[in-house]
Amino acid sequence: MRHDATLYLHFPCFDGLISGVLASDLLEQQGWSFKRFCPVNYDLRAGWASDRLDTPSAVVDFLYHPDAQFWADHHSTTFLSQELRLDYERRKEPWLLYDSAAGSCALLLWRNFSGWLSSKRANYQEMVDWADKIDSANYADVREAVFGDTPALVIHRSLIIRSDAEYCGFLIQALRNGSLGEVAKLPEVRDRSNESRALIDAGLASFRVSAHLEEGEIVFFLLDVKPNEIVSRYAPFYFFPQARYSIGLVRGDRSAKITAMRNPWIEFDSVPLGPIFERYGGGGHHRVASVILKGERLGEAEGILRQLLSEIQRQDTAYFEPLRRALA
Repeated sequence: MRHDATLYLHFPCFDGLISGVLASDLLEQQGWSFKRFCPVNYDLRAGWASDRLDTPSAVVDFLYHPDAQFWADHHSTTFLSQELRLDYERRKEPWLLYDSAAGSCALLLWRNFSGWLSSKRANYQEMVDWADKIDSANYADVREAVFGDTPALVIHRSLIIRSDAEYCGFLIQALRNGSLGEVAKLPEVRDRSNESRALIDAGLASFRVSAHLEEGEIVFFLLDVKPNEIVSRYAPFYFFPQARYSIGLVRGDRSAKITAMRNPWIEFDSVPLGPIFERYGGGGHHRVASVILKGERLGEAEGILRQLLSEIQRQDTAYFEPLRRALA
């Protein structure tokens, strides 16, 4: 029995949320009892490995930690050092899952433990399918990504604002007891989603003014976000559908976030964005990455943005130049 456990999950992230739903259900069947659900994000990266976790603890859709008794992740940047990777290799326990080829952490958990979760199979299968679609950016088109209104996307949009530990715990319990359609109709979810949609619409107007194409068909933007605006990560490809990548800085009063993404609607071999961002204290996947800057690093934000742009251009040119020469 593992009483008073803590579940750490990547949040606000739809994949992290659904991974938390699956892991908490699975582990409670194994005798765990959770006292709290703890949202974590990449602004914790610098001290993550050295900080001690609660005991017992589970971590899903986030960086590897040697204190975790249960851990699952699919990010290529999950190991903060070679020592941590070796620690994982040494332990090799059934409750430690890693696959960088998995499109989502929820899918990784489902592939390994769906037999334990069969009592809610239909609901959970739908959640996993959407988590994998959202985390893989496997949308039908950019309009679905920005404006989609299915139950999963309503919940996903609700995560954008005021996503604290209380809302995280509320959603985990609600999704364990209801379907996506039922949870999306809850007033707490619908109100947040509607508010986010209005902020996204306002953000699109500001984005169009600030964005332009850089060499390599890369959408570049730098925004001082207003309180009544949210910038969708898909805004670059809404206005520049022919672009191959996007990179930009969204700056607030106390933090700044640099994000990069390859266009998911154009098929080509992307440079590894996650490892590039890892050098600057961020992380992510091969095709999408981000870094959050706070405190003293705020003053470095524009410089880091330019360095990241240059590195993406350099690696992209190095990869494609031999191919261009061969085809010339």
